[in-house]
Amino acid sequence: MRSRYTAFVRGDVDHLLRTWHPDTRPAALEPDPGVRWTGLEVLDRVDGGLFDAEGVVEFRAHHRDGVQHERSRFVREAGRWLYVDGVVGTQG
Repeated sequence: MRSRYTAFVRGDVDHLLRTWHPDTRPAALEPDPGVRWTGLEVLDRVDGGLFDAEGVVEFRAHHRDGVQHERSRFVREAGRWLYVDGVVGTQG
């Protein structure tokens, strides 16, 4: 989760696509260069530990003009965590 936030901050599209599950990954990704990310709050985590195959992370990613609040699903495949999907606008 934190590596994906950092990739958004840096505009590292390659990392974002590599860490996105192939079943839900878009063909291309164009982050908005006008968004200036300012901080990440991890609000909740369900599973996602060392021996888990799945996990959920709820977070708020702050940017200059607001906040993105999401509850994201991840799966572990071949030892790597992959983002599957998320529900945006979750209230916590």
